[in-house]
Amino acid sequence: MENLKPVWERLLGSLPVSPVIVLLGVTLLIAVMMSFYTIPAESEGIVLRFGKYIEKVPSGLHAKLPFGIDNVITVPTQRQQKLEFGFATPGFTNPDQISDAPGLEKSMVTGDLNSALVEWIVQYRITDPEKYLFDVRNPGQTLRDISEAVMREVVGDRTVDEIITIGRQEIEETALGRTRELAERYQLGVSINQVQLKNVNPPEPVQPSFNEVNRAQQDRENAINLANGEYNKAVPRARGEADQKIRAAEGYRFKRVNEAEGDVAAFNQVLGAYLKAPAVTRTRIYLETLGDVLPQARQQIIVDDTIQQILPMLPFPSQSLEEPK
Repeated sequence: MENLKPVWERLLGSLPVSPVIVLLGVTLLIAVMMSFYTIPAESEGIVLRFGKYIEKVPSGLHAKLPFGIDNVITVPTQRQQKLEFGFATPGFTNPDQISDAPGLEKSMVTGDLNSALVEWIVQYRITDPEKYLFDVRNPGQTLRDISEAVMREVVGDRTVDEIITIGRQEIEETALGRTRELAERYQLGVSINQVQLKNVNPPEPVQPSFNEVNRAQQDRENAINLANGEYNKAVPRARGEADQKIRAAEGYRFKRVNEAEGDVAAFNQVLGAYLKAPAVTRTRIYLETLGDVLPQARQQIIVDDTIQQILPMLPFPSQSLEEPK
């Protein structure tokens, strides 16, 4: 059976094995295993030696002194993180993301002494891991306290109607600037990227009344929009009709002016001919006038003071006034 044993077992069995050597070998193996670590992507590592800051290392594989001499704290510096106020999203990984009492932190008093339930989100990123870990005690909770204090201040300066309806964007911008200012003053080592309001509602006992007010405001806006639409349709149409009538009047004016100028020119020509030969011109005009008038007369009666008898005259045919061929 001894011949069937592996070679290495026979060699080890022939060598004298000391407990110290075994202990040293195990210790060396543990030291090697503890000397290497990996920093995940989107993170940086802070190396502490006996609790003192030594260096900051990027993501990847690194080596350190084993047996607790060097400790490494992983900080997600490239990851966008968020804090939720007044609500909690399941499946979060950031321990500072939610609060133990979301119902209390979302209840606020507005500037007109009304109550409102405000839910919001603060998005941030850790930019200086050393400040974030060592300059402020519990930086995540400190950032939550700063954000809540700023939001209560901003909401307290506005009416409940502004918070619920038209003032949301202004509140977000004001809260963002104020939170950035305080985070820089406290040297938190973070960059505040966004403050976003989520649900803003009145308290439950008065919520039906606010809903009625909102519906009334929406109806008012709809009526204004409809009126503006009708105005935008009627006014251009009226302006178009007015322009059309003005152009028609301008055309009629030009027509009458041109006709009058033509009549004046024709009269001047007749006047010139009359001045040259008054008798001939007078006779020609008289004959032309009779040529235009007599064909339209059905029955004529000529009355003369020297004639005692009325003579009926037959209508003159139009051919009778023409010149003989």
